[in-house]
Amino acid sequence: MTEPAAEPSPKPFASAADTEAKTETFVELADGVYALTAQGDPNVGAIEGEAFVVCFEARATPVAARRWLDRLRERTDKPVRYLVLSHYHAVRVLGASAFDAAEIVTHETTRKLIAERGLQDWASEHARMPRLFEDPASIPGLTWPTITFTDALTIPLGGDRGDLELRYCGRGHTAGDIVAWLPERRIMFAGDLVEASAALYTGDAFHDDWATSTLDNVAAFGAEQLVGGRGPVATGADAVAAAVAQSRHFLDELRRTVGQAHAGGGTVADAFRAAHTSLEPEYGRWPIFEHCLPFDVSRLWDELSGIERPVIWTAERDREVWAQLQT
Repeated sequence: MTEPAAEPSPKPFASAADTEAKTETFVELADGVYALTAQGDPNVGAIEGEAFVVCFEARATPVAARRWLDRLRERTDKPVRYLVLSHYHAVRVLGASAFDAAEIVTHETTRKLIAERGLQDWASEHARMPRLFEDPASIPGLTWPTITFTDALTIPLGGDRGDLELRYCGRGHTAGDIVAWLPERRIMFAGDLVEASAALYTGDAFHDDWATSTLDNVAAFGAEQLVGGRGPVATGADAVAAAVAQSRHFLDELRRTVGQAHAGGGTVADAFRAAHTSLEPEYGRWPIFEHCLPFDVSRLWDELSGIERPVIWTAERDREVWAQLQT
């Protein structure tokens, strides 16, 4: 007698099963310009001014941030005057207290998003990526900016170091992503608007803007080195262009497959299967692909259904979407 086929088992939730520490790589992009990458974990960076340091991104907890700062202090003992946060997601901002920064800088929209959904995002991301939250009890609370801007903000670095330009390129990964640009050195810290050899998380995204005008604006800088949100540093104009193109292609295929399922009267589960079939051969081996895709498809389905602003992710909603799609 033939045994009945077993029911498929749900995959481990998000990155909850990812417990192995990643190898961190300290990169000096130019004199006084640094990045720390970690095999697909969130990247961080720093730029030395004449008398101070600007740090880019804060990690998920103060304990995790201090490990990065310990590496940075091997190169400079200048105080951190500015901590720049590219957007509001918990893994990027909740370690801010470790920096003792005089100023914390975000886009104005990011400040509003922290107020609107910061607590829910904290709980959501902690459950999704527990390994990144080293000693979560060390987090003193939500991170609030002391300086915000809408289009651009220039930080003079002093001496002959030029300026650091903070720019808003349009809605993308969230409604308030910013990039940091060193024009004289043609180096960009792009946050999660661009990933190099890492899947894109689009659960809070504006897919059409991101895939078109926002990435056009990022590409127009003509960076020759780019630190994306995850993955290795892109070095050389060709590598930068490839990272932008990869990010755009991921978005385009997501929009195409989910859009076809939506227009054809399918279900969100149909859309997920179509997107997975299309994207997995190229992106499935990259960090957090399986983690991201259910949330990506859910957000894009909402957009196509007329829900313009991202629905707030909660720990409970995360589990519901995962159970619905990721089996």
